[in-house]
Amino acid sequence: MKQLLPLLLCSVLGTATAQTSPAPAASATRTGETTANVATGPRLILVGDSTMAPRSGYGNALCARFQQVACINLARGGRSSKSFRAEGLWATVLALLNEGGPARQKTLVLIQFGHNDQPGKPGRSTDLATEFGPNMTGYVQDVKAAGGEVVLVTPLTRRTFKNGELGNDLRPWAESLIKLGAEQGVPVLDLNAISHAAVAAMGQDGADTLAEAPPRFDRTHLGPKGAAFFSEQVMEGLVKLKPELANARTLAP
Repeated sequence: MKQLLPLLLCSVLGTATAQTSPAPAASATRTGETTANVATGPRLILVGDSTMAPRSGYGNALCARFQQVACINLARGGRSSKSFRAEGLWATVLALLNEGGPARQKTLVLIQFGHNDQPGKPGRSTDLATEFGPNMTGYVQDVKAAGGEVVLVTPLTRRTFKNGELGNDLRPWAESLIKLGAEQGVPVLDLNAISHAAVAAMGQDGADTLAEAPPRFDRTHLGPKGAAFFSEQVMEGLVKLKPELANARTLAP
């Protein structure tokens, strides 16, 4: 595994080129990471599932809202709090957190799981009462041990209405993360509540404009309009939790 980790890191970062935030007078510092002021600026790492991932989520649009910040989107479609670690993806995050030794760059890790932790997804689903919380606790403790900071993000709402009402079957996972944040002393961005309220106010027709275009249309994943909309919600929530990021904010993508 030790021999494979450098290759894995290069491979993952090589796919992250389009996921890093644009910045004035940028210079390439590592394969796949382009940023400015890397020596003194913060770094943001996104960890999660398809609703945060490139192409199907809001993560890249969020990265585009920053300047002077190295923003790396390592979210991957289909992953849960269990499979992201089991597949070795978390090892890449730890490698980034630990590089640089004592002079390592200040890093904030946003972690969002829940969609694929729900029942019925072999190899991915977790038991809410006995597995999800411990899995997420492990991520938080790993980041703290590496000297990083964590913001837990509750799962983005789904957008299917029934009889004019928007359900929220992800709320128990959101409540679990809120409880965990209090126990571990880390901030929680309740994107589930924020996004659910916004989508409920739109109605089904308005909510459908946030989806990927047919034939890939569904009411979970995001097209460009949805990515822009929800990335702004995350940015607003993140700046409230971490006011020091306000000066790194740029115009909407």
